[in-house]
Amino acid sequence: MKAVVLTTPSPLENDPLRIEEVEDPTPGTGEIVIKVGACGVCRSNLHMIEGDWVGAGVPAKTPIIPGHEVVGSVTAVGPSVSHLQVGDRVGVQPLWSTCGVCAYCMSGDEQLCQVKQITGETVDGGYAELMLANAAHAYVLPDSLPDVEAAPLFCPGITAYGAVAKARLSPAKSVAVFGVGGVGHVALQFARLTGARTIAVSRARQRLELSERLGASRVLDASRGDAGTVLRRGGGVDAALVFAPSNDAVRQAIEATKPGGIVVIGVNAEIGPFPFVDEKTIVGSLLGSRQMMREVLQIAGEGRVRVVAESYPLSQAAQALGRLKRGEVAGRLVLVP
Repeated sequence: MKAVVLTTPSPLENDPLRIEEVEDPTPGTGEIVIKVGACGVCRSNLHMIEGDWVGAGVPAKTPIIPGHEVVGSVTAVGPSVSHLQVGDRVGVQPLWSTCGVCAYCMSGDEQLCQVKQITGETVDGGYAELMLANAAHAYVLPDSLPDVEAAPLFCPGITAYGAVAKARLSPAKSVAVFGVGGVGHVALQFARLTGARTIAVSRARQRLELSERLGASRVLDASRGDAGTVLRRGGGVDAALVFAPSNDAVRQAIEATKPGGIVVIGVNAEIGPFPFVDEKTIVGSLLGSRQMMREVLQIAGEGRVRVVAESYPLSQAAQALGRLKRGEVAGRLVLVP
């Protein structure tokens, strides 16, 4: 099969990715092989490819095939797989597998499993024509979802859904989404489904325009002033979701949130000064459970949430990542073999 392979992490300008012919995967016990229909391009892929996370052990092996939001059709089924069969359309998220027996797995917080395998980071991912997957962590797709729109649901979709759940929204509340990119534009839609008043915060005009099209109650151009100060002077918000990879965005989100409110952070950032007397809650958010993933697919399959995606051929993975690095993407880019 053809695959995009990373051998030595380095800046994108050094051409660290190669299109290579590699052996087709063979499913073992509890595994399936997927003919990849589409694979989303995530900023996490970019961090790994450029070596930003080498110190943390990512990638866990080289050479490795990146990509962790994958959909396609089952072409082979290994022993002990009974709930899937050849021809099924399925998707796989970053959580490739978990141990299934630790306290996190048993309590529904399996994304925190300390021995989990991550698609495209510890095992080969979806920048390829075929991919090996753990059947227990593969999800059947609704027929109504095309591959290109479905693939990003397996990272931005589940990430956004989990973050909105932590914000504890309701029709009487308001929420500001800082960073309306691949994850943020989906989070904005899930937040709207709660009935809450939604405010999109971004520096990019195209992302603010996208937010308006998606039904945001208000858009706020962060390039024209401090969004935290503006929102606080207007009474503040009950919750803030941060998907902009910026320490300043986190600071603004904390400032914008009312006393007693919740700030959900989905990026690596420094918190900075924190006024404890306001009793605000700051919580990190990573993906979500398998049941939440099923709920994301159900909601999207019913047309209540949609991913704005643009496709690239697999051979242009580097070009797609370059656009992402330069901040030229409003929604999500997706590779199609």
